[in-house]
Amino acid sequence: MTSTHSQGREGFGLYIHWPFCLSKCPYCDFNSHAARQIDQDRWRRALITELDHAAAEAGREDRLLTSIFFGGGTPSLMAPDTTAALIEHARSLFRCSNDLEITLEANPSAVDRDRFAAFRQAGVNRVSLGIQSLREDSLRFLERHHDRQEALTAIETAASLFPRYSFDLIYARPGQTVEEWRSELAEALTLAGDHLSLYQLTIEQGTRFFNDYAKGAFILPDDEQAVALYEVTQQMMTAAGRPAYEVSNHARPGEECRHNLTYWRGGDYLAVGPGAHGRLTLGDGAQRHTLALRRHRAPEIWLSQVEANGHATREKTILSAAERREELILMGLRLYDGLDPALFARLGGQSLDSALSASGLAMLRDEGLIATDGPLRVTPQGMLCLNSVIAALLP
Repeated sequence: MTSTHSQGREGFGLYIHWPFCLSKCPYCDFNSHAARQIDQDRWRRALITELDHAAAEAGREDRLLTSIFFGGGTPSLMAPDTTAALIEHARSLFRCSNDLEITLEANPSAVDRDRFAAFRQAGVNRVSLGIQSLREDSLRFLERHHDRQEALTAIETAASLFPRYSFDLIYARPGQTVEEWRSELAEALTLAGDHLSLYQLTIEQGTRFFNDYAKGAFILPDDEQAVALYEVTQQMMTAAGRPAYEVSNHARPGEECRHNLTYWRGGDYLAVGPGAHGRLTLGDGAQRHTLALRRHRAPEIWLSQVEANGHATREKTILSAAERREELILMGLRLYDGLDPALFARLGGQSLDSALSASGLAMLRDEGLIATDGPLRVTPQGMLCLNSVIAALLP
């Protein structure tokens, strides 16, 4: 059953997961796998096959595709003609916005100018580089394949070829001082375009860093130091005209990552490739519902299932109305603009006020963690304890 819902500013995206990397980073909990030999033709056919299935499932009559995002893994290890084929196929399946955003994630170690030029020729118009640090010692600690010079060259190459580019840095690293971070971030701002992603180092279960940290192999900054690093980040980025628009993302107004805004605003998105997660709103009136979809995680299982069945869906769950509203709140409050009440009511089927704990909201406003004016939004102070803020807001 297709949807007749109106698509608004939340957009409609397509996520394509390329699971392969040169090696697994010790802090990474994404679905990525080290691989040297990849059958590019086989993978291209399978991704196109699953894209056909996903598009049919979504219904195309009232869908306007606003973004495509190649994530991973390291999608810059994908053959550029595979990227081109997927973009061309997506364009054949959907009406596309005139300013369709097409992002490809890349690591500096998988960058050369000719390859990047081929991705640009394929239709990619935004690249996101996994730089992570501009310091040699930190790159070694994070076990990146690139060094400082390769990082600088990758940024320069991206800036020269793509209309929009961004790169990631990780801060709150072991032993990092505020002054060291201030210096590194100042240099990053001289290299940056209109967007930067700045993540505090977190230790995720299932990563090698999780085990190393538990054994005392390294020590992270304490809470006070982490707050100081966060605050200097906000000050410098705001002063540079690239304020935070989401917990870890900063951009000049209008240069936000449109694909990620679709996630945070609660929009629908297709997802293909191993372990990819999607959301689809289907039906109309009383039959309207949101599906949460997940593909098989293991690359070889995914590949064999797509070849056998046309897709590798592992889970397909109808979210309850309460689950859907909770997800809209969880995602929307990551944005510094907060939750638009009209958008929430349209997507959640209920007014925002009625979906919140009145006592929790009053307490958070009293404590200065939720703004007292405009849309429901978390203050900069509240962003430091976002999970607790959201828990207090949920009934």
